[in-house]
Amino acid sequence: MKSNMGTIDRGLRILVGIVLIGLTLAGTIGVWGWLGVVPLLTGSLGLCPLYSILGINTACKKGCDKK
Repeated sequence: MKSNMGTIDRGLRILVGIVLIGLTLAGTIGVWGWLGVVPLLTGSLGLCPLYSILGINTACKKGCDKK
């Protein structure tokens, strides 16, 4: 499948996922912090199933990175 997430979107998801998992491992937040696996996984793959369902695409389209 094609990526439907842009660079910033992916980076933020990975960061949020790592922070949530880290806080869970540190005992700062409860078990719900393991939900950080979801944004970490979707950010790593560059594919969000919910984006596909809703028709959202934050990935750079052809020629968008040219100035």
